[in-house]
Amino acid sequence: MGNITTELWLLLDLAIAAVLGFVIGFERKLRFKEAGIRTHTIVCVGSALMMAISKYAFKSDYDSSRVAAQIVSGVGFLGAGMIVYRHNGVSGLTTAAGVWTAAGVGMACGGRMYVLAVGATAIIVALQCLFHVNCKAFNRKKYYTIKISFTYADNSSEIIKDIFKVDRFTQFIANRTPDGIVYKAKLVTTVEYTAEQVNAIVEKYPFIVSMERTDSE
Repeated sequence: MGNITTELWLLLDLAIAAVLGFVIGFERKLRFKEAGIRTHTIVCVGSALMMAISKYAFKSDYDSSRVAAQIVSGVGFLGAGMIVYRHNGVSGLTTAAGVWTAAGVGMACGGRMYVLAVGATAIIVALQCLFHVNCKAFNRKKYYTIKISFTYADNSSEIIKDIFKVDRFTQFIANRTPDGIVYKAKLVTTVEYTAEQVNAIVEKYPFIVSMERTDSE
């Protein structure tokens, strides 16, 4: 009977972990992230379950902390699968870190450190909301790649650098054609140019043959 009572109390630990994992995941779901309610809830419950097993399922002569220690590396491996390199940048780092931290909340529940688990959840959600406030200190710069073709003219390359407020081209190719030399250049800028602005630049400077914004590169 004692074992059944203990296990029922452990189920309560899992239920608390599920609620806290749901709270963390719900904030992620509101921001349309890859890992949402289901992922965070399951990771939190799973961590609490493994923590409980490590504490109560082994004899006293075994090191029960070994199972708990493997949760950290195991969930870290899961988070690594959420990190993706695309568009010349890395995405998914925050989501992976959130899942990894949710595992810590689950471990706290499995260890019956309820105040710590609830407090950690509140801190995680508060930080996620704070970092999404529209503030320059928290916002990451966004870069735009511009491909531009232009013919030879006096100071044409310097004029283009001045237009886009850059000091160099990331790529520069010169092609000889029957009509003269045509340059193909690529530059990276932090300023977002609309279609209307691009058209205005092309119309203002006749030596510019074409312009293309390629944000996906």
